[in-house]
Amino acid sequence: MKNYKSGFIAIVGRPNAGKSTLLNALLKEKIAIMSDKPNTTRNNISGILTHEDCQYVFVDTPGIHKPQQQLGRVLNKNAYSAMEDCDVIGWIVDGTQSFGTGDSFILKRIETLHKPVVLIMNKIDKLPKEQLLKRLVYWQKQHDFNDIVPISALDKDNLDELLHVFKGYLPQGEPMFPEEMKSDHDINFRMCEIVREKILFKTHEEIPHSVAVILERKEKRGNRMYLQMMVVVDRESQKGILIGKQANMIRSIRLDAQKELKDMLGCSVDLELFVRVEKNWRNHENKIKEFGLDELEQIDED
Repeated sequence: MKNYKSGFIAIVGRPNAGKSTLLNALLKEKIAIMSDKPNTTRNNISGILTHEDCQYVFVDTPGIHKPQQQLGRVLNKNAYSAMEDCDVIGWIVDGTQSFGTGDSFILKRIETLHKPVVLIMNKIDKLPKEQLLKRLVYWQKQHDFNDIVPISALDKDNLDELLHVFKGYLPQGEPMFPEEMKSDHDINFRMCEIVREKILFKTHEEIPHSVAVILERKEKRGNRMYLQMMVVVDRESQKGILIGKQANMIRSIRLDAQKELKDMLGCSVDLELFVRVEKNWRNHENKIKEFGLDELEQIDED
């Protein structure tokens, strides 16, 4: 295809900057789960947007942060790997927040890569125009960005301009994925993520990063899908919270997940959830691998 462009765009930033919200807004489909908990995204999730003259492959990365456990180090490595392999970096920041130590940490990493960087100032819907202009000027002084694009991922404001800017940094080349493909993650991964999203939403602060969801059984019978998933936590007290009094919590999680899975799969869904304790699993590499959270951990961390 003459003059066709295609390439990888790494969406990076601090936890809660709006990376997953932006990915879903750009693709007009729920590819990545969303929550106000830091590091909701654990794997590098590619969202694929195909236009007549361009294919954008967005890589939604875990929020870069100071790790406290082995899992946190793996998440950071996933983000670093995406930055190294991409054609352009989209650094998304929360426009309502001041430049902090976390931003400085990301900036130092970006400066070592010598790649085009587009600063995406998110949540402009929450900023008065005068304050927005001040924030833009302030960020311009932090780094010589190739472009700065203010957006609201939630309101889908200025996303066409963002795509236009990204396109300018992508190389010419054939599409890398079929036109109808929206994500490089299979349906099983996305089903488990939906359950994890409901857990994060329902349990608030009690179950932060210590939950993993594993699909153990999947069976189609006529127009019904039977799913069995194991929810893994790292403390007995968390198991009690997840199950809840008279199993009310786990039932509520199951029903909410079942409803969204039905919409995704286009058929009735019977979901069974079980809870298992794996003490301190986030510090054990073999458990992190077992739960599928180490896909891109092979690069060295400075």
